[in-house]
Amino acid sequence: MKTREVTVEVQVPFHDLDPMQVAWHGNYLRYFEVARSALLDSFDYNYLEMEASGYVWPIVDLKVKYIRSATLNQHLLVTATLTEFQNRLGMRYEVRCKETGTRLTKAQSVQVAVDKNSGEMQFVSPKVLFDKLGEPWPY
Repeated sequence: MKTREVTVEVQVPFHDLDPMQVAWHGNYLRYFEVARSALLDSFDYNYLEMEASGYVWPIVDLKVKYIRSATLNQHLLVTATLTEFQNRLGMRYEVRCKETGTRLTKAQSVQVAVDKNSGEMQFVSPKVLFDKLGEPWPY
């Protein structure tokens, strides 16, 4: 599998801070989403394309490890890497301080294809995903 990875820059806004003046932990999920969306765009299978192909891809698992806190106006580099696609979409995330390169957070998520019309979860990723990735359909 060809490595697929995208890095985006996010600046921590005031409204993302908690009472301790650091980025509230739940906001990191939005930072992951920005990177995930850019990664999906990179192979032309964003959420609109997914739905148009007849599938929705909910997140069914998410694990986050907070290492250091992000602060007001800090510029973050958020990297999303595709780690698997045969039976589900697996992605790994890393958040680093742009200025120092210090890793602040790492995470991973899993999304599964669900047929939009029937609501049935697919145990194998649909062919359209393989086509978008330029990978052979093995099934």
